Amino acid sequence: MLRELSIRNLAVIEEVHISFHHGFHVLTGETGAGKSILIDALSLLVGGRGSADMVRYGCDRAEMEASFDMPKHHPVWAILRGLGVQFSEEEMLVIRRELSAQGKSSSRVNGQLVTMTMLREIGESLVNIHGQHEHQSLLRTEQHLEWLDMFGGDLLIERKQQYKRAYQQLTDIRASLKELEDSARHNVQMLDLYRFQIEEISAAALKPGEDELLTEQRKKLMYAEKRMDAVSEAYSLLYGSKGLDAFSKAISKLSDIQSYDKAKLEPLLEQLQSAFYQAEDAAFQLRDYRDGIDSDPESLAQVEERLDLIHGLKRKYGETIPDILTYLNKTTEERDKIENRDELLTRFRQQEDEAYRHAYSLAEDLSSLRRHASVTLSEAIQNQLSQLLMPSAKFQVSLDGAAEQDGNGKSAKLHANGIDDAVFLLSSNPGEPLKPLNKIASGGEMSRIMLAMKSIFAEIDQVPVLVFDEVDTGVSGRAAQAIAEKMSALSKKCQVFSITHLPQVACMADHHYEIMKAVSNGRTATSVTELIHEKRINELARMLGGVEVTEKTRHHAQEMLDLAHGLKGA
Repeated sequence: MLRELSIRNLAVIEEVHISFHHGFHVLTGETGAGKSILIDALSLLVGGRGSADMVRYGCDRAEMEASFDMPKHHPVWAILRGLGVQFSEEEMLVIRRELSAQGKSSSRVNGQLVTMTMLREIGESLVNIHGQHEHQSLLRTEQHLEWLDMFGGDLLIERKQQYKRAYQQLTDIRASLKELEDSARHNVQMLDLYRFQIEEISAAALKPGEDELLTEQRKKLMYAEKRMDAVSEAYSLLYGSKGLDAFSKAISKLSDIQSYDKAKLEPLLEQLQSAFYQAEDAAFQLRDYRDGIDSDPESLAQVEERLDLIHGLKRKYGETIPDILTYLNKTTEERDKIENRDELLTRFRQQEDEAYRHAYSLAEDLSSLRRHASVTLSEAIQNQLSQLLMPSAKFQVSLDGAAEQDGNGKSAKLHANGIDDAVFLLSSNPGEPLKPLNKIASGGEMSRIMLAMKSIFAEIDQVPVLVFDEVDTGVSGRAAQAIAEKMSALSKKCQVFSITHLPQVACMADHHYEIMKAVSNGRTATSVTELIHEKRINELARMLGGVEVTEKTRHHAQEMLDLAHGLKGA
């Protein structure tokens, strides 16, 4: 439930802080006092669109904050977890939103910044706001099927998801089939190109890494003569008078005198001998390397030609050899698809037929569940309308679908939601035929139909806070009393708020708030006061009698409260 609401610098509201309770709340006051601004604030807190002109004149920003007490099993916690929003185990949810005079907006949930998309997703599970404009959703037939499916329960929703997956598979197959059929002329033109490209790449017999090896080989062949000269000179220096010969003479000289100072000369002699053997081994390796150098202009030309071929293929088909081979595989698949077009068409058409049969079977099951749900929903709404003083009204959920002849002679057209289209029909008076709501329903009737719908769906959608912004406009007398009683009954399942000008509605509330506008220091400000005892009687008397409150209207107001208390206790 909504526990507290704080608002600062929003339109004519300077600062208000309101505590709420369980049950049915009404907000009353003179026209223009700012009742709807409270609803606007709540709407902003659950993701509604805001603008800079909503900020109180002369202020930098508007600030709104609401705290909700939510049971642990409520779906909002799963939504928060999925969005990565942290929360404690205290079952308390705090939403804060700021709106700057420059039009910038920021939102926080339990102190954590969230995007507007995230806030809207969270808000949809917390608050439903219904006003006169909300009735337009009842006139949009595309919404009717969604409401029916929601009413149908878990089995219907599960079957709907199964159908959607099957329908998506059918759609994908049809898209591939259409692409294949539409590309016939283009494919004929592309076939020669594909064949040429496949032959060109295949003839090259490319191997991954081949270009790196060829580049290294070309470098060796290009500099064969330079390598020969350098290695030969190195070999000569090692075997020349300053090379191994010098090492040999030095070893001989030390050998002659080794015995005279063996302790010092013997390690030096061993070091020279080791160096001699290493240098001799290096010289032999240089000789072998020199003998293996092959200056072959013909081989170099062949390597250059091969590299030129690879570079040409890279310019056409990919930056690397693996890229070229990937392109070859893809092009081969396209060629095979074109060459085997008739076979592919047959296969796709067979897959389409199988997918259609599967989707159609699921759609029939879904339609059967919907027809059962439509009867139950029609009866439930008609019962609610009877309680709302529309006893002669007949309500029906009509299911129909567009015709489309399939291969089995079945008349059905599959669409994203199955084979059904739902329309809510109403007959307000005896003897009148059932017609779509947008053709017959008045404003007062729409208010009662919406309230009947919310009475049925309150437990299904699990939204804990329902707000009705003057939905009782266009009704009076016994109809107004019936709406009030229905809102009171609805408040047993969730927290209900209603902005109203009708005393019949106000007296049925569990909690009554007065919205007043006053001028102080040259500025207009709105205040909110919870009314109890005499103050509530005076406000009801004002609603009954207008500007002047008399003892008679006060007595009437007290009588209405007593009767309402009796009705709620019954």
